[in-house]
Amino acid sequence: MRRRPLAVATVLALTGCAPPASDGELVSPGIDVLLRDSMHLVRNRRVGLLTNQTGVDANGVSDLARLLDAGVQVTAIFSPEHGYQGLLDQERISDTTEAMTGIRIFSLYGETRAPTAEMYALIDLLLIDLQDIGGRPYTYISTALRAAEGAAPADIPVLVLDRPNPIGGTHAQGPIREAAVRHAMIGMLAIPQRHGMTLGELMVWGNAELGLGADVRVVPSGGWSRSQWFDATGLPWIRPSPSMPDLESATHYPGLVLFEATNLSVGRGTDVAFRVVAAPWLSAAEVRARVGLLRGVDIADTAITPVDPPDGKYDGHILEALRFRVTDRAQYDPVATAVMVFDAVHAVHGDSLTVNERRLGQLIGSADVWTAVSGGAGVEPLIASWTDPLRRFREQRSRFLVYD
Repeated sequence: MRRRPLAVATVLALTGCAPPASDGELVSPGIDVLLRDSMHLVRNRRVGLLTNQTGVDANGVSDLARLLDAGVQVTAIFSPEHGYQGLLDQERISDTTEAMTGIRIFSLYGETRAPTAEMYALIDLLLIDLQDIGGRPYTYISTALRAAEGAAPADIPVLVLDRPNPIGGTHAQGPIREAAVRHAMIGMLAIPQRHGMTLGELMVWGNAELGLGADVRVVPSGGWSRSQWFDATGLPWIRPSPSMPDLESATHYPGLVLFEATNLSVGRGTDVAFRVVAAPWLSAAEVRARVGLLRGVDIADTAITPVDPPDGKYDGHILEALRFRVTDRAQYDPVATAVMVFDAVHAVHGDSLTVNERRLGQLIGSADVWTAVSGGAGVEPLIASWTDPLRRFREQRSRFLVYD
C-alpha cells in the first residue's frame, strides 16, 4: 500500500532559505523545529530513526526521548559507523536493542550497510539526524544516502532533521572527488574535500546527482547561517565519533585525514586526534622548516603517546609530532596545508614514509596528490588546479542550499 506523501508546505522550500537567527537567538536543530512546527509529519506514522549520540535537541536531550515523549511511534532505530552511542571504532558493528525501550537497533555498519526490505517493512517514514563534520570522507553522509537509496523502492519518505555544518558553510576546498577513486562509504559524492554543506543539503544534492529517486525532504536547522561555526550556535558539542574530540579537530580533519593512508599517526588514541601528525622517525623541525609559514595556521613541534589507538599505530610509543592550531579561520585551508605538509614529509623522510596509494586516493579524492608528491616537482601547481573546479562546484551547489 502506498504511504501518504509528506506535505511539502510544512517544510521550508529547498529553493528558499531558513530564516537567520535574530540577535541573541540560539540555533535550533531540526528535531526541535520538527516537534515545534511540524508534528503532523510524524503523527500516526511508524517512524524509523537513523541517528546516534549526536541526535539531540538544543538542550542535549536525545531525539528518541523527545519523539517518544511527544507520542511518536518509533518502531526501528538505525545506527551508522561507531554505533548508536558513538563509542565503537571497529569495522563491523552488530545489531542490538535500545536499553530503555527495547526498540531494535539495526546497524548499518555491519553485515549490511543499508536497511533491507524487511527493515523498511517496519516503518512508514525514515527520520535521519546525524552530525556531519564538513569533510567528504566522513561516512555518515554515505550511510544516509544508502538508506535513502533503499527507501525509494520501498516507497518510504525520508525526512532529514538538519544540523549546522560545524566548520561553516562558506568555504569549499580541496579537489573534487574523481570517479576513479570513488568509494562506497567515503566517496559517494563528487564533491570537494571540504564541501561547506549541511547533511540535509548533501542529501538533496546526492538524491538528485545519483538519481536515487527518493522522497527526501529537509527540516532545516532554525536560525543557522552559513557563516556560523559550531561554537557560535549555542549547541552542545557531542563527539560525532570517538576520535573527533572537538571543533579544532573537525577543522583540520578534511586535510589531515589523508595521513591515515600513511604510516604517520593522526593522534588517534590521544586527546589531540586530527590535530597532529606523528611518527617515531619524524623530524618535526625539519619538516616544519621545509613547509614554512602557512596562512591561517600555526604548526609547532610537540610529542604524543598514543594509548590503545584504534588505527593500531604506535601504541605506547612517544612520538615526535607536528601540532596544528588554527589562527585565522577565514584564511585557513586544511586541505592545501595537509598536502604541503605531506609533500615536505616525503621530501625529508622518503625512506621512512610508507603510503597506501589506493587508500590515499580515496581519502583525498584524487590520485593526482600522490603523483605530484612522489614526482618531486612540488604541489603548488596541483593546489592551484583546484580553483576552477571549486568555482564550478559552488555554482552547482547553489540550487541545493537551504541557508543564507
